[in-house]
Amino acid sequence: MRRLIIEEPYSKAALLSRRLAVFSLAVAILGLLGVARGRDLLAVLGGSLIIACAAILSSILAFIVIWRSGRKGAGQAFAGLVLAALLLAYPAILAQQTLRLPRLPDISTDLADPPDFSLSREALAARGGATPPSVAIARRKAQLKAFPQIQPILLDLDAPDAFAAAVKAVTATGWTIVEQRPPGGRSDLAHIDAIATSFILGFPSDITLRFRPLAGQTRIDIRAVSRFGPYDFDANSRHIANFEAALTAVVDKK
Repeated sequence: MRRLIIEEPYSKAALLSRRLAVFSLAVAILGLLGVARGRDLLAVLGGSLIIACAAILSSILAFIVIWRSGRKGAGQAFAGLVLAALLLAYPAILAQQTLRLPRLPDISTDLADPPDFSLSREALAARGGATPPSVAIARRKAQLKAFPQIQPILLDLDAPDAFAAAVKAVTATGWTIVEQRPPGGRSDLAHIDAIATSFILGFPSDITLRFRPLAGQTRIDIRAVSRFGPYDFDANSRHIANFEAALTAVVDKK
């Protein structure tokens, strides 16, 4: 006599959790590819996060059902939970930074007299016709507490050598140089305008460097401004730190 073996069915919530998590990951990838071309697919990214939240809720429900009924599907529920949690990890870090960092997408090494961006036709075209507005010094003081390490750069080089080293450092960081004016003229001030992009979403930041000759030295001031949103999520301070590291490497080779 053959025994009839009845297998426990899978939990529908577990299967749904895994499918939602995979779908949210696919939507997020689509959104990232779109953001690389502009901001038009940010809503798609937001939708992927909502789907990921639904996947987590489905996995929790699946665990409850499996615990009570003994149904199969714990592996699918766990996979859905892990995938969705990984997708939500980066937005969670960004949300934490909005609480920790000041509402200041404009960072400068000179709070009292930040470098000005070029108003040339080429520079304006590269910035989409916009110029970052000025920020009141009272508001800029919030930068002191959040980023005390951001200070003017002093090089023991004359202005032409400092400018040449900075150009190499900008290239090494992967920034796109929009305009550069070497030392000379009545004021003897030099500047470089460039564009940097964030690592994951590729959001642009406009950056300008000002070179001021001193006695036996050159002072470099940097201003980095995010184009979108009231927060920079620490991107601009990282841009400045990356430039300083690249500049140090260039100068040390001299």
